[in-house]
Amino acid sequence: MFWRGVLITLGVALGVRQYVLEARYIPSGSMLPGLQLQDRLLVEKLSLRSRAPRRGEIVVFHAPHHFDPVLSSDQKAGPLTCLLVNLPIINGIPGLQNPACDAYIKRVVAVAGDRVVVNPRGEVTVNGVALKEPYVQNYCPVDAIGMGPCRTLNTVVPTGHVLVLGDNRANSWDGRFWPGGPFLPEKEIIGRAFWRFWPPGTAGELKTGDPLQSPNAKAQG
Repeated sequence: MFWRGVLITLGVALGVRQYVLEARYIPSGSMLPGLQLQDRLLVEKLSLRSRAPRRGEIVVFHAPHHFDPVLSSDQKAGPLTCLLVNLPIINGIPGLQNPACDAYIKRVVAVAGDRVVVNPRGEVTVNGVALKEPYVQNYCPVDAIGMGPCRTLNTVVPTGHVLVLGDNRANSWDGRFWPGGPFLPEKEIIGRAFWRFWPPGTAGELKTGDPLQSPNAKAQG
């Protein structure tokens, strides 16, 4: 009876984590300064099952090695493998990690049907409107003629996809750099990050309004 109760409890916990809600931590600086390294976030998985992602939302998704046609060719991992590898008690064991089982966190800047332009600094224009993104404070460096190390984009987001970028535009491996193409398939999104619960001093809801609807967004002539 004891082990039956343990197995039921474990099954419920895994079910909640897999389908409803889970905690994630920030492993890199790609979302600085708004999200700091080692911040703990709650990621909910229900809302995006009934609607498409929205501009400005922060999403957690499977690593490009899971879906990018160039990167995924030699990185195979099934859902059960990734579920086990990402369990807290297993995650830190050396040799078990697989890039295809990693998760990334970025911000949605454009959705299906949007005409999106990203300039060398990492500034974004969507449907002719320059986004006002107060959460971006570190743009890509450019030289006297406006050229720099970051890649540019000028494209339309296809159906069933979004474009995601890191807030730290100068230091984020996002859709600008993925070798198989810039777009994230919506089906690869794990969930929406909505609450920071650690550290206590910055705990609270994550601000994710649509930057295209910002009163400070400016149309480009």
